Amino acid sequence: MSFQGWTIFALFWVVFVTSPGPNAVNCIQNGMRLGFVRALWGVAAILTQSLLFLSLSAVGVTALLTTSPTGFLVAKIIGAGFLIWMGVRGWIAAETPFRATEAPAGQIYLRALAIATINPKSVAGYLAAFTQFVQPDVPVMTQMWVIVPTALSITAASYCTYTALGAALGRAALGAVGNRVVRRIMAGCFIIYGLLLGASALPLGR
Repeated sequence: MSFQGWTIFALFWVVFVTSPGPNAVNCIQNGMRLGFVRALWGVAAILTQSLLFLSLSAVGVTALLTTSPTGFLVAKIIGAGFLIWMGVRGWIAAETPFRATEAPAGQIYLRALAIATINPKSVAGYLAAFTQFVQPDVPVMTQMWVIVPTALSITAASYCTYTALGAALGRAALGAVGNRVVRRIMAGCFIIYGLLLGASALPLGR
């Protein structure tokens, strides 16, 4: 991959991972609820998903997804339903103050991994990256030595920032009322994302 190609890819990845989405919302929520250090388990899960998707893309799984509209439709519907469920659950839970007890690291990790993995936006992003930036005349694995560290570094920086933002908001929250408002905004984002994904999966009327 040329330096120019790497620069274009890096800029694309910055836009992709910094645009607000379910992963960002989850990082903010984790930061508010758990504090920055413990919430980094959620960032670790996102990095795991990113490495997994990069690896699958390298062996051609993304090409299979593009030729299977039914499979992609199922993924979008599952993702939409999960996000709506998370939003409704978060909205209801906003009435209950955060407990001082900490969630197990495994629970934080698995929840973040599920959100990252079933989000169809992630699939679309990796498809775009590999169809637009991978040079067909150069071995894919050779390019992965440049693509993987770049993507993971940018991803880590982005979601660590979102987690720190959540931790700062949690410290700055003045009482249960203000905290409840922020939590419901985050829950509403999950519901909106789910509805938009679900609507995009429906066939257009004629």
